[in-house]
Amino acid sequence: MKIAVIGGTGREGQGLVLRLAASGEEAVLIGSRQAEKARAKAEALNHQLGRAVVVGLENRAAARVADLVILCVPYAAHEETLRAIAPDLCGKILVDTTVPLDPQDPLRLRRRSEQSAAEEAQALLGENVKVVAAFQNVSAAALRNLQHAVECDILVCGDDAAAKEIVIALIRRLGLRAWDAGPLRMARAVEELTPLLLSLNRRYGSRSAGIRITGLEDTSPSAPR
Repeated sequence: MKIAVIGGTGREGQGLVLRLAASGEEAVLIGSRQAEKARAKAEALNHQLGRAVVVGLENRAAARVADLVILCVPYAAHEETLRAIAPDLCGKILVDTTVPLDPQDPLRLRRRSEQSAAEEAQALLGENVKVVAAFQNVSAAALRNLQHAVECDILVCGDDAAAKEIVIALIRRLGLRAWDAGPLRMARAVEELTPLLLSLNRRYGSRSAGIRITGLEDTSPSAPR
């Protein structure tokens, strides 16, 4: 499967690209507004990985050739980026990692509406795109450190069960635990956890606070047996 990470030159995006490439995905595409920037970052990550599996492209080109697209941009660029790549997302799954953090105070959320960022994406893109929310609470530092396993769980929200299961299976291929956290509207609650985790990082001098779900037995098709 070809996977594009739109916003893949940022810290979180780079972490996801590294984990995807290290897991053995067929091809991992870095999307950026500037193709040259994407190519330079892809070259650097390929050097780190020791093999040429990452390709850098302009955002629309990356979205066009990908089978699945991960959106990893700041909330300020969320709507603009979605509008730019919308024509290339028809019939695909979009994984939205966006958290609407207040740029003046990242320990608070600053939404444009009462909806989550992923719900806003679904409303903008329409029913021909299956939006799934995931990765909002995982640390960029943890993702980028390939020498250590990511210890936190990933909560996955979406209104399409089949799309959610595809994303959950993908996350598990990265070596992470994933849970079906319900419909897309539950992404509002998941977003609220991110400022809390950032506050914990600040208080305890960490960069990788995360969450773990306990007391549940996973019975989904892609669960480890």
